Amino acid sequence: MGRFVLRRLWLTALTLVLVSIIIFAVAEVLPGDPGRTVLGPYATQEQVDVLNREFGVDRPLPVRYADWVSDVVRGDWGTSYQLNEEVLPLVADRLGNSLLLGAFAFLLIVPLSIALGVYSALREGRWQDRTLSVAGLSMLALPEFVSGVVLIVLFAVTLEWFPVSSDVPSANPVDVIRQLTLPAIPLVFVLFGYIARMTRAGTIDALRSNYTRTATLKGLPRSAVIGRHVLRNALLPTITVVSVQVGYLVGGLVVIETLFNYPGIGKLTLDAAVGNDLPVLEACVLVTALLFALANLAADLLYGVLNPRVRLRGAG
Repeated sequence: MGRFVLRRLWLTALTLVLVSIIIFAVAEVLPGDPGRTVLGPYATQEQVDVLNREFGVDRPLPVRYADWVSDVVRGDWGTSYQLNEEVLPLVADRLGNSLLLGAFAFLLIVPLSIALGVYSALREGRWQDRTLSVAGLSMLALPEFVSGVVLIVLFAVTLEWFPVSSDVPSANPVDVIRQLTLPAIPLVFVLFGYIARMTRAGTIDALRSNYTRTATLKGLPRSAVIGRHVLRNALLPTITVVSVQVGYLVGGLVVIETLFNYPGIGKLTLDAAVGNDLPVLEACVLVTALLFALANLAADLLYGVLNPRVRLRGAG
């Protein structure tokens, strides 16, 4: 298990290094002038050139990358060109908001998807199974911005049950529901199909396995067979799917946060890209990549704990 963990940590670190190179390279080739972004359209070109030299834009790309990585590791993430704020606390604050929305959506999506996936597998071929399968596929095909707009028009504009623009809720449970329910529902629509279909497939495989037949022939109650033998093995593939969605629930919220004007890291990333705010853009994308990498690492480790064959192969 130790070699398995070390191997996964090494692969995660290597992935983050490669991602950081890609992030920096892509950000550097984006159109725009940092000096002009800070000084505005009325500054002279001489003033812009002076500020660009202060930013180090004229230095070689490898040198700038090395300095950027060194600053990030030391906690100096620079200052936002647009907002004139330190990037690290700004990104941390927006990340906390996205974590709150992601956690709320996670609590809605995962139990519902797993329960209905198991329910569908236990009624394989019946109308309940077909209905849930069609519903899952339909939700997968429904873009988030479409379902989000429909929800806003119906529940915020017409019925006035929820606010049109969502904000960070207070500790009041009613306010949490009012502010986070509408942004979370499109996420439920999109992710339900992935998780429920994987749970259904894993449960069907487990129900057809030899160990399930043996447990049934021993006379164990059906609830015990499902609880002790089927679910433990059926949920292994689901863990990987859920872990990937955890990263998405935090880092992939650009559309949802922009549509609902929610102050999360997804909306901050979009605003930084539109405004050519390179320090904020690089920090947001790097944090998002880190979240995805950590989610995948957690899935690998948990999968290895539950399935010894995985960690034996991974340690080789």
